[in-house]
Amino acid sequence: MLCHALLILTSVVLSSCDVSHLQHPEDHSTEPPPPKPYVFSYTAGRYPGHADRQHTEVSDGSGVIRGSFSYVDPRQKVRTVDYIADKEGFHPILSDAPPEHPADSESVARAKDKHYRLYAKIAEDHAQQPHPSVDSIPRQSAAVALASAKHAQLFKVIAEQHARIAAEREALQREEEEKQHLQELGH
Repeated sequence: MLCHALLILTSVVLSSCDVSHLQHPEDHSTEPPPPKPYVFSYTAGRYPGHADRQHTEVSDGSGVIRGSFSYVDPRQKVRTVDYIADKEGFHPILSDAPPEHPADSESVARAKDKHYRLYAKIAEDHAQQPHPSVDSIPRQSAAVALASAKHAQLFKVIAEQHARIAAEREALQREEEEKQHLQELGH
């Protein structure tokens, strides 16, 4: 009797639950909530008492975020970037223009020129013959083939040793589990 009463009560409770949200999730048109305003700020360093960067950000909840971050560059100069992020993108405002790249030394300029000439020659060769000829495909020398075979054999030996060790460890683990099980039964 009590079981029937509990069964009927459970059926009534479950049948009165609203599960409409589970039936067709694609039919819902609930919009996500609007962005909430927030503010955060932090200062950090590489060790206690040392500050080498900071970040502050404010959102008014309308989707526009304003912020600023600063850091110490490798020349020990504080760099600050103010920014605005909105639906149009991220808009940074730098406190100082980044430093100019140094001019190439004479040897660097010669190396670049040599690189560009070589690159142009290779590009021209490939344009004339886009597929390598059979003669240009590298082949293994006898020494390389012998070394490859030796390494393959060593790999096989090591793999066999690892498999043996794994099997031994598994057998030891099973023994330990059996001992523990027998101890539990004996107590």
